[in-house]
Amino acid sequence: QMGRIAGLLLEEGESQTPLQKKMAEISKTLSFLCLAVCGVMFGLGLLQGKDLLGMFLTAVSLAVAAIPEGLPAIVTIVLAMGVQRMAGRGAIVKRLPAVETLGCASVICSDKTGTLTQNRMTAKELWVPQGGARREALTAGALCSDAKLTWSGGTPTAEGDPTETALVEAAAREGVDQRQLESRRPRAGEAPFDSERKRMSVLYPGPGGGWVLYVKGAPDVVLPRCSAGPTGPMGETERRRVLEVNDSMAGRALRVIAVASRKLERSPGENLEGAEEQLTFLGLFGLMDPPRPEARAAVSRCHMAGGRPVMITGDHRATAAAVARALDLSRPGDKILTGAELERMSQEELERAAERTSVFARVAPEHKTRIVKALQKRGHVVAMTGDGVNDAPALKAADIGCAMGRAGTDVAKGAADMILTDDNFATIVAAIEEGRGIYSNIRKAIHYLLSCNIGEIITIFVATLLDLGQMPLVPVQLLWLNLVTDSLPALALGVEPVEEGVMEQRPRDARAELFDRRFSLRLAWQGLMVGGLTLAAYYLGLTRLSRPGLEGAAANTMAFATLTMCQLFHAFNVRSEEQSLFHMGPLSNPAMVRAFVTGMLLQLAVLLLPPLQGVFSVIPMDGEQWLAVLLLAAAPIPICEGAKVVRR
Repeated sequence: QMGRIAGLLLEEGESQTPLQKKMAEISKTLSFLCLAVCGVMFGLGLLQGKDLLGMFLTAVSLAVAAIPEGLPAIVTIVLAMGVQRMAGRGAIVKRLPAVETLGCASVICSDKTGTLTQNRMTAKELWVPQGGARREALTAGALCSDAKLTWSGGTPTAEGDPTETALVEAAAREGVDQRQLESRRPRAGEAPFDSERKRMSVLYPGPGGGWVLYVKGAPDVVLPRCSAGPTGPMGETERRRVLEVNDSMAGRALRVIAVASRKLERSPGENLEGAEEQLTFLGLFGLMDPPRPEARAAVSRCHMAGGRPVMITGDHRATAAAVARALDLSRPGDKILTGAELERMSQEELERAAERTSVFARVAPEHKTRIVKALQKRGHVVAMTGDGVNDAPALKAADIGCAMGRAGTDVAKGAADMILTDDNFATIVAAIEEGRGIYSNIRKAIHYLLSCNIGEIITIFVATLLDLGQMPLVPVQLLWLNLVTDSLPALALGVEPVEEGVMEQRPRDARAELFDRRFSLRLAWQGLMVGGLTLAAYYLGLTRLSRPGLEGAAANTMAFATLTMCQLFHAFNVRSEEQSLFHMGPLSNPAMVRAFVTGMLLQLAVLLLPPLQGVFSVIPMDGEQWLAVLLLAAAPIPICEGAKVVRR
């Protein structure tokens, strides 16, 4: 079995996240376009008779400035900072790109016990058939358990599996002490519970000699193995009555456990499974595992965000349905599918059924992989929770595998992309919100870098095309503004707070292009804006604000100052595509304020300090030139604010 699971894990392999695929496409496209533009500009310069070496240096400098080579580092840093924030909210991400994939999640497949519920079982009811003895049923529940009873201040408590602790504590409260029973009659054998058997058996010496086999498990598994009740053979009437009680308990969101026994003259040895026949039915326990207080609100947020929560549980259909209703997880028209029904379906039939199913009940862990692949085939990005070794293949197959930090096995944690330290469904929803915010911030950083780089390309290309005499920017200036504007502001955009309403939007389609029509148009006109304002400063330096004999130097200085400061101001516009900067608060992102002030101080040092003026080929500007530069550099704020008003 371990080898089979390892094989399934290897078959799944590693898949690229949507962001990784998009970044690879962006890299190729930008490299090709930028190099093509630089090549054309170099050729035009030569045709116009410009210096070969000078044009070559300008072309290379423009390529360095135009290609956002810092983008991979910025994306990595933004993801890393997002991972740090998510760890503070109880979600430990093992693979950086998985953070962004969370923002695309359209289906969250969640376990019930411990994730949607508190995993604190309490025995609420015990039903025994007519003529049955409660003590015998309580004894079966207490002995057919690996939980260990302790007493504290006269109150029984048990440690172990929550289901078993509930049975042991219920027995102790009615005078059936597990420790005393086992001290007198030590356990002689055990056939443990697993997800396929759905039952557990233990062998004890009988009170008056011989042996007693106690069995506990799912009623639909235990009842068919029972041939008798407390007072004699079990007929159809008695069976129907047991099923009615079972359905009644399950319909009230109780987890139902059946207990039975069999008296044996000889020990069956290690073959306890073979002895699990001709049992005497003893009773039904109804256990309550209350929903987590925050689960209903988290499910509601998931629905509001356009995602679909799906419950996957080994519990009875009626129990799962009752919990789903209590959490408002299932909606009108949703279906409930059982593991037995799933087994009879082809993968194509399951794909169609999964689209309308909100609860999978009585499923085995290996069914999870089929469910994941069926949903993925329908175009969904799937998050899957799990804790057992058998869950590992499904966690690996899911787009986001979420292992339980408390109840999870090391194998499940190793296969998962994310570990929930509190085993809480609400943490997944919080992580999705964080993932959406991180993707939005990465998109903002790309938006800022590319719109500014387009402005640089337009400035140099148009100046070359119009043959204005000299380049608006010399190579060292291009490299400097690339250093000042492409680093700190882009990183500051990466730590933007999650925007209001991000969880009221539908999940992003993982197949959708990053450069959709709206995004591309916004990049284009804002790049034209930055380039146009820089060329306007250059033109003013050549004409109206020129100095005799220093026209070229003044124009170059004004263009250099305007382009650098314009990009620093423009970073504030990119903080939101729709919301006004003044609605958000210009100071609401302290990192952006620090990046702006640092960039401005660095640029002012170059423009004002004589030693640096010589290095960067700039001259001192007079008051009129400074006023023109500052007005043109700040112009992106009112221009973009006006565009946002029009869009709204």
